[in-house]
Amino acid sequence: MYCNFEQKEALIEIFAQVKDIDEQIFSVIIKIFRQEKVQDSIGYISDNLNQKHFEQYILEGEYLKQVDNEQKLYVVRNSIKQIINILKKIKYHDFNKNDFSNEGTQECRQVLLNGMRNQRLIIEFLKFLVYLTSIDSSLIQCGSNSLHLLVEMKIDLTQKNLKNIVIQNTSLVGANLFRCNLSGSQFNNVDISGINLNEAQLFNCSWKNIRIHELNQINGHSDYVRTVCISPDGTIIASGSYDKSIRLWDFKTGQQKGKLDGHRKWVSSVCFSPNGSILASCSGDNSICQWDIKTRKKKSKFEGNRGKVSSICFSPDGTTIASGNSDKSINLWNVNTGQQKVKLIGHIDALCSVCFSNDGTTLASGGDDKYICLWDVKTGQLIAKLYGHSDYIRSVCFSPDGTTIASGSDDNSINLWEVKTRQQKVILHGHDDSVLSLCFFPDCTTLASGSSDKSIRIWDVKTGQEKAKLYGHSDYVYSVYLSPDGTTLASSSRDCSIRLWDVKIGQQKPKLDGHDDSVLSVCFSPKGTILVSGSYDKTICLWDVKTGQQKAKLNGHTGSVLQVCFAPSGTILASCSYDKSIRIWDVKTEQQIAKFDGHSNYVFSVCFSFDGTILASGSADETIRLWDVQTGQQKAKLNGHTGSVLQVCFAPNGTTLASCSYDKSIRIWDVKTEQQIAKFDGHSNYVFSVCFSPDGTILASGSADKTILLWDVKTGQQKAKLVGHFQWVSSLCFSPDGSTLASGSGDNFIHIWDVSTGQQNAKLDGLSNCINSVCFSPDGTTLVSGSYDNSIRLWNVKTCKEIEASHKNLKDLFIKFNTPIFLYDPLPQVATYITILIMSQQPIFQAQGALILIGQFVNYQGVDLQSLFKSKGSCFLEGSITIKQG
Repeated sequence: MYCNFEQKEALIEIFAQVKDIDEQIFSVIIKIFRQEKVQDSIGYISDNLNQKHFEQYILEGEYLKQVDNEQKLYVVRNSIKQIINILKKIKYHDFNKNDFSNEGTQECRQVLLNGMRNQRLIIEFLKFLVYLTSIDSSLIQCGSNSLHLLVEMKIDLTQKNLKNIVIQNTSLVGANLFRCNLSGSQFNNVDISGINLNEAQLFNCSWKNIRIHELNQINGHSDYVRTVCISPDGTIIASGSYDKSIRLWDFKTGQQKGKLDGHRKWVSSVCFSPNGSILASCSGDNSICQWDIKTRKKKSKFEGNRGKVSSICFSPDGTTIASGNSDKSINLWNVNTGQQKVKLIGHIDALCSVCFSNDGTTLASGGDDKYICLWDVKTGQLIAKLYGHSDYIRSVCFSPDGTTIASGSDDNSINLWEVKTRQQKVILHGHDDSVLSLCFFPDCTTLASGSSDKSIRIWDVKTGQEKAKLYGHSDYVYSVYLSPDGTTLASSSRDCSIRLWDVKIGQQKPKLDGHDDSVLSVCFSPKGTILVSGSYDKTICLWDVKTGQQKAKLNGHTGSVLQVCFAPSGTILASCSYDKSIRIWDVKTEQQIAKFDGHSNYVFSVCFSFDGTILASGSADETIRLWDVQTGQQKAKLNGHTGSVLQVCFAPNGTTLASCSYDKSIRIWDVKTEQQIAKFDGHSNYVFSVCFSPDGTILASGSADKTILLWDVKTGQQKAKLVGHFQWVSSLCFSPDGSTLASGSGDNFIHIWDVSTGQQNAKLDGLSNCINSVCFSPDGTTLVSGSYDNSIRLWNVKTCKEIEASHKNLKDLFIKFNTPIFLYDPLPQVATYITILIMSQQPIFQAQGALILIGQFVNYQGVDLQSLFKSKGSCFLEGSITIKQG
């Protein structure tokens, strides 16, 4: 079909008439249309009485604040007159009859795009036409074409409320609808190849005859993307590739702004000058080039390297470029003259990475010789060599404050070094393959890493813990780079794509939200209907296990709540705290009924005897105390430990008590005689947790030495040693039948063990910080965990999968996620990162974290797309999904 201009006015001239319309009117019209359930938009707005309604609504509302009432009336009347005129023309134009995204309209479409770009009012009017598709069925095609044009112009459509829109016969290839609310939308014969639906709401949608094949329509790299860098002002992304080219991208839209050709071999590194006016690049062709960002022209070329150049870095003052070379040397270049200032010799193998400190006084380098060199930039002298990696070093990076160096290696680890002492601070384990790139966040406490294992990981530098894993790339992640404002992470990969990640917004994961700080202890009630949790935030929360809803929050402690424990009756619970007290709570009334004081330091642990008459407590004062639950009186004080008592646990017989301590020992006590009857030594570090098997014959202990030991209670002999965690074991719990043991650790994992064989049955992943507490439900089907990431999570023991938070009914869901016009209310914020934009030659369909509830998603061949959405990480909300064949 060719573009029909038989109408008196060309389409672009029709759209140009919106220049005299106040854009605030658009949202008012849509709001009134929806309130009045209008179906004929032109007829309704043309009615004089209805126009009076618009005028009154605007005069009484918060619109057009800056003008007086007389001016408001003029603006409103003129805007409505113009809108009526434009809608009438468009309704009978080919723009509302035919698909303007097909090849036959390419010439006409290009004229439109050229005339509309940067025309803010026209863009707002196009959005208005898209919203009208949810109201007026006679304007569906023009609204569909409008959405296509918005996508083609790379207009920001993320986080928009697009509920109930009706789109047909068009292409949305490459559309970025990240976090949009598309609930109730109807798509028919729409190409959604390469669309970004990450965290979109897709409730009750009807998408039929969908086309979704990956088309080569986005210009980009045709080979591995080796390096990525963001300009200092955060507006441009530069990328270098094995296709020998450098590409410049618009940071906001992902649109390619330029292509720099000049290298004869792969581009291994790109780096912006501190003022952002120059981009430096290096290559396997042994050269370094400088490019003028404004003109996109090559300024200079340095060709004094004797080997391939693998890494470059500008000094903070912008006067020097350091290059790391395959000939084992580092060259320092004068940026203005292109002359080599000095050659640094100290490595015995090829260089992979160089990095200046933020004050420009020190240069770090690493390579195939497995050590890091620190250089005095002023004198060119080698200051130190840092040894620690067992394989090639692929990346070195200074923290912004200059106190820490991070290094990534082919040994799969990241080492953190203290610059002042030149000592290794910590080793970060988690990647399953080479660590190729590192980048510090501006706060200096967070580090990002990219790896050959296809993942990006986010680390807490202070604790050494992995905070998050970012999966999306389908091949090696060569480079990670943070935007200057610290909100966006860019990554490049061997899959030929560049991805941008929002480091504040994450994929929704089911968890119980209620605590404002780390959850230190969790415990099921004897019947399994209630869950109790204690936190660093000094509160105790009671949860309905079935619904996941918070029943109550108990306040009273003046310090962090370190452990909570139900009495066997389930009617009361005990808690202990940093405030040195023990408190008893009535579960039914949710009131504190007693407070036990006696310990002179933190109380780490409490445990009821099996008949509920005695409460044992362990403290940092190195004592264990036994309390009469009914009277609140102290019955006994057990001395023997020479360090803080971290946990106490009653055996099923009610007369035996186990305790563990900082003194690395486990002690067994006779409660009746109040005497120590045994001492188990076997751990080489603090013992954090002890737990009796349900029959009382086995005692499990977890330690800072990263092991779990199983003991024969009767003989005191060690039965087994369970090895698998790579950080301290903080919590243990036997299943009700005694066949399984769960362990939580500082490595963020929960392990499930077969007690009889000592073998690991499963490894539960998904938490972003240390697991402080694990507990089985009384029926053994559910495991609960509490973590330093402030979350409480429920796990299905049989499937070893996290249990999705359930919702009572569809109505509640729609209320929860309902959003006002033109404004999208974000989903709950969590700690998992998600892709917000991809720049790639191949459009990549994305739907990670999309929420789907009731609806149909069927392609033009009648194929159900549910499995596709699932494979992309979409969340099908529990219990109400019906995917129909179309």
